[in-house]
Amino acid sequence: MTDIILHHYPLSPFSEKVRTTLGLKRLAWHSVDVAPLPPRPLLAALTGGYRRIPVLQVGADIYCDTNAILPALERLQPSPTLYPNGCEGLARGMAFAWERQVWIPTIGVLVHYIGDALPPEFIKDRKEGYLGIDISKAAMAPDLAHHRQVLQAQYAWLRQALDAAASRGHDFLFGSTPSVLDLACWQTTSLLRKNAPPEVDALAGLQGLEAWYGRIAAIGHGRHTPMTPEEALAAAQAARPVPVTHLRPDGDPGGLQPGTPVTVTPDDNARVPVHGTLVAASAGLVVIHRHDPQAGDLHLHFPRLGFDVMPA
Repeated sequence: MTDIILHHYPLSPFSEKVRTTLGLKRLAWHSVDVAPLPPRPLLAALTGGYRRIPVLQVGADIYCDTNAILPALERLQPSPTLYPNGCEGLARGMAFAWERQVWIPTIGVLVHYIGDALPPEFIKDRKEGYLGIDISKAAMAPDLAHHRQVLQAQYAWLRQALDAAASRGHDFLFGSTPSVLDLACWQTTSLLRKNAPPEVDALAGLQGLEAWYGRIAAIGHGRHTPMTPEEALAAAQAARPVPVTHLRPDGDPGGLQPGTPVTVTPDDNARVPVHGTLVAASAGLVVIHRHDPQAGDLHLHFPRLGFDVMPA
């Protein structure tokens, strides 16, 4: 198997979800530290301009968004599964809904505590190039009560679900190992608990989750070694995209055929279109080919949920 390379930075909660998945699956990987905000010219050569973090690289195959990254890791290392006891459909759907619902409220609560420490250039980038909103402490303060309500309501059902799982002898929502839903809920919880003072538990309604949180935190990140962006680019240059066998070439639900020029664009934030030609697709995933002057021939993998795939 070609080496696994993760492009990430420490504070990124979505990167933490992937790092923990790598630890859960006991995979060795290379760590490429990237800047929290662009420009990232060598990574852009691999992603065609897609600007969100993390990005997973396996040779010349580039996986964008955790909802494409985690299924790729599941294919590479099926055990322990991210879908215990047949929970895949439910867990994946609820994980997507959780992240969409709690992302901005989580930021709102976090900046209540650490907003004064955020660099002005970071706030400017998140407003103009990523989230489209001002995440400064002053700008988010009027919505703090609403953000608290959202988080407390979400964590209430999570506690209830975990209590029900515990009554069946499960340490996690669907079994003895974390599912994609556990990891999605944990990554936003981790962002708060690692970067805010202990009183955040009461403010956001995190009490009662300590044992579950600790079990996931104890998984760690597996075995990883540092890699430079230049080395990652060289790894892509030296590789060829792997033939796509997990998707049908004619599987696009909208009827797009392989070889069709397309753009793939996030539908919520950081809406930078990535251009390529369709390789294969399904209702859940899409793979496009692009050639970069620096990186060579690449396959870029995206989820369908959260992305628009359109003829170019």
